[in-house]
Amino acid sequence: MVKIAFIFPGQGAQYIGMAMDFIERNPEYETILKKFDEKNKTTLFKIMKEGPEEKLKETKFTQPAILFHSIIAMKTLLAEKEIKPDFVAGHSLGEFSALVANGVLSLEDAMYLVHKRGEFMIKANEGKPFAMAAIIGPDSEKVKEICLQASKDGIVIAANFNTPVQTVISGSKAGVEKACEIFREIGAKRVVPLVVGGPFHSPLIEKAKTWLAEEMENIRFSPTEIPVISNVNAEPTANLQEIKETLANQVTSAVLWVDSVNFMIENGVELFIEFGPKKVLAGMIKKINREVKVLSIDKIEDVEKVAEELK
Repeated sequence: MVKIAFIFPGQGAQYIGMAMDFIERNPEYETILKKFDEKNKTTLFKIMKEGPEEKLKETKFTQPAILFHSIIAMKTLLAEKEIKPDFVAGHSLGEFSALVANGVLSLEDAMYLVHKRGEFMIKANEGKPFAMAAIIGPDSEKVKEICLQASKDGIVIAANFNTPVQTVISGSKAGVEKACEIFREIGAKRVVPLVVGGPFHSPLIEKAKTWLAEEMENIRFSPTEIPVISNVNAEPTANLQEIKETLANQVTSAVLWVDSVNFMIENGVELFIEFGPKKVLAGMIKKINREVKVLSIDKIEDVEKVAEELK
């Protein structure tokens, strides 16, 4: 039997009109969004459907929107074809989607948690100057080394290890700018400043970690047999206490995506199924390992193709 992993994207993959084709096919999904809006006094459904883009980019909306899209894409496939993953994993906020996929969190609770997480991640920085940038070219060790060098000017760390040659750095504006300057000097292929709402996955948002941990105490976490691969340590766990701890720590820790993917491959995964907007993770995995197969579901027409492939 081929081992399968279900994987879920993080922030940055959102677009106006996301998930609407799934809702058209199954109007009960609209009810979930409307209940979310009622509970949280938001207009998420309208923002996803019509924009404006600026609103959709706000972390507190982006996170529940991507999680919702990812999960209904998964549910639509599972209605066509019964499959059970051997592992689940997600990139940053995608880890919450993964925990809906393996039954630890309900969709409603996960959407609420990531909405709060988004609010906390922005609020925690308290308006201090920050930056994030994608560094393309140098390997992860070189990126860590330069962050250390630049941290004399201000906090800067390697925040997302996306592929062997793409790492995102995060921290204070001064620290990130200094690091970017050094990367340009050493001839990095590309240095791309990112438009983000906060210094995510850095110590500058420590308070968000505490607030999220407190919020999770009011949420039901259900037992599971399907391990989630944690972003924090790239290791599998089905232990609920560990899951809560790593979700809180993940706010300020680096996203070890390359290690997570490699762990799953080393443990027999030959097929990754990505659920969510824009098929971002498929591109990353191709750069990590060309041998494994990745199928992605972003839109309703992808469901038929993937179901056909799985036959």
